[in-house]
Amino acid sequence: MHVVPLRLPRRATLLLSLTGILMLGLSACADEPPPPPRDIPFRVDGYLEFLRPDSSIITRIAIEIAETDSAQARGLMQRRTLPQRGGMLFVNDDDTTRTFWMKNTPLPLDILFIGSDGKVVSIAKHTKPYSEDFIRSGGPARHVLEVRAGFADLYGIDETTRVRWQRTG
Repeated sequence: MHVVPLRLPRRATLLLSLTGILMLGLSACADEPPPPPRDIPFRVDGYLEFLRPDSSIITRIAIEIAETDSAQARGLMQRRTLPQRGGMLFVNDDDTTRTFWMKNTPLPLDILFIGSDGKVVSIAKHTKPYSEDFIRSGGPARHVLEVRAGFADLYGIDETTRVRWQRTG
């Protein structure tokens, strides 16, 4: 059996070559991960002070306040940055056992559960990013504060600490 090579006109050969290159380029793009999401900027809604039992100030941080259901559901999800002296305060009207998780949250956090009297009820330190494990307060809490992991240890924040906060503007 004798095979005769197929001869195509030059234009057809060029067109087939360009199509092949385009197909390779498209398949390479499909395998690449999408660009990372744009970081959500930190918004300063107020300030929060940490107080020792004698009411002296340990430190002060800027806070972003989450009050609405949607803001609380979103929390720090998708956030890739958080100021060293910044946090998100979840403001509620009642005292109950609070439950959080780290789903879609890339930052490890310390989560502080705060009673209606401003006293820290419990702290979940160094939470695991993206975890779907539930993190519960150690008792009834009104507010919850999320700060960067290691913050509580760095400043000596514990269950003897109280907080007070205020909105700006």
